[in-house]
Amino acid sequence: MITYQEIYDLLRREKYNEAIQELPKNFLSEVASYFEEKKKILSKDSELFSDTLMMTKKQLENAAAMVKELFVIRERKVLNLAFVASQTGVSKRDTENLLEHEKELFDIIVKKLEENQKLIKQKLEKNEEKERKNLSIRFRESVPAFLSPEGKELGPFEAGEIANLPKEIVEILIKDGKAVLIE
Repeated sequence: MITYQEIYDLLRREKYNEAIQELPKNFLSEVASYFEEKKKILSKDSELFSDTLMMTKKQLENAAAMVKELFVIRERKVLNLAFVASQTGVSKRDTENLLEHEKELFDIIVKKLEENQKLIKQKLEKNEEKERKNLSIRFRESVPAFLSPEGKELGPFEAGEIANLPKEIVEILIKDGKAVLIE
């Protein structure tokens, strides 16, 4: 069974090392057994002196706080590792010290980050594609309003006015000498 000192040492190691530290194989079950044992001692209060009872109660409270802090630190490390993995990839040794539930969390976060990056890339490419379909021109002369191929009214435009119009329309206006392309 795990001891109070071991819990303290594990927290200290996790806190002062950048990488996720290895925990004993059955860490969670050992901690649960430790808590259960301390609670049994506290429930038999008639058999113990009050000083021993108070010390046991304080140890239980401190151990619970240390375990909570240990997993908060580990979760932060999992988040950071997932972020790096989604950007650059990850090696097997980077995740070898994760507990089973931490590996699941890691995989879910990496998957969501990659989906988000893919979505952003798609939206940016759509915008670039849309921008490439339109070209900027400066009108050389006034042009009355006209309809786009989609049936949308465009114009009227005055000489010197700048507009961002679909490529097909721009080609016609330039060919007719009514506008010049802006690079």
